[in-house]
Amino acid sequence: MDTAQMLEAPATYALLIVNILVSGYAFTVDRNLNNQFDLDVGRVLSRREYYRLITSGFVHGDPIHLLFNMYTLYVFGPVVESYMGLIPFLILYFGSELAANGLTLVLKRWQRGYSSLGASGAICGVLLSFCVFQPFSKITIFPLPIGIPAFIYAVFYIGYSSFQVRDDARDGIAHEAHLGGALAGIVLTLLLRPDALAVLISHFSGG
Repeated sequence: MDTAQMLEAPATYALLIVNILVSGYAFTVDRNLNNQFDLDVGRVLSRREYYRLITSGFVHGDPIHLLFNMYTLYVFGPVVESYMGLIPFLILYFGSELAANGLTLVLKRWQRGYSSLGASGAICGVLLSFCVFQPFSKITIFPLPIGIPAFIYAVFYIGYSSFQVRDDARDGIAHEAHLGGALAGIVLTLLLRPDALAVLISHFSGG
């Protein structure tokens, strides 16, 4: 990343740097940081450690988890920030994270030993915001060899996450956080940029 790119999307690159520094520190210096920062349902609800609603988004399970999240933010973050502006983009990012973790607390409130971590909820919000602004841009889903239109990806992603939450999938993925972040990304985009709905409709009407 060069200086010009960082100046065009300062919030995105600041988030990238902070995530890498905090997670990198946890990987190499203090492995206990994940336990101190993660979304521990029991600690949040019983001990009111509400700071975890934010700090959990800056620690990751392993370097691959971090790499995947940061690559997604690197690709889609600058585009969404260019549409939203710096402050609305930050509201979108952290609002999506709070929604992701809030839905997790609601759905997992009886599982006091449950915990999750990572920026996935916030980044899902950014990704679904991108789908609102550029519904016909192609998004590649591994292992498919070709990209699919963003609006199809959005419908599929929300549907899949909803099914996995309902099915209480035990695949090690926090589907409830992904769902909460994705839905918040759409809602916050339309609230912060009311004209986005008209732009979205114009894409489908040929306007």
